[in-house]
Amino acid sequence: MTVVGKSGQAWGRGFDSSDEAPDPQAAARKLLELAASIEAVQDGRIHIEKMNYFFLYTLNESGTELGAGIRCAVEKGWLELHESGTYVRLLAPGHDLLALR
Repeated sequence: MTVVGKSGQAWGRGFDSSDEAPDPQAAARKLLELAASIEAVQDGRIHIEKMNYFFLYTLNESGTELGAGIRCAVEKGWLELHESGTYVRLLAPGHDLLALR
């Protein structure tokens, strides 16, 4: 979306027909795979910044897709997101989903 300020200056990235809306379920599955590949620290915690880095810079996905994927995974009970937003835990349904692959 492009926003035009009072001076007429355009800010933001334009949206064109080649941009795709994020697929939350596909993003959530990618996040599960990432979570399973990252070594958890105390109590099964996975630091969110590790997942963010790999998702955004290794997989070259968007921040919008990252947010949609986290929300989807939490809603489906695959991931638990701590209230502080600093870490996640891979829950049993998420482990089960990965075992099906």
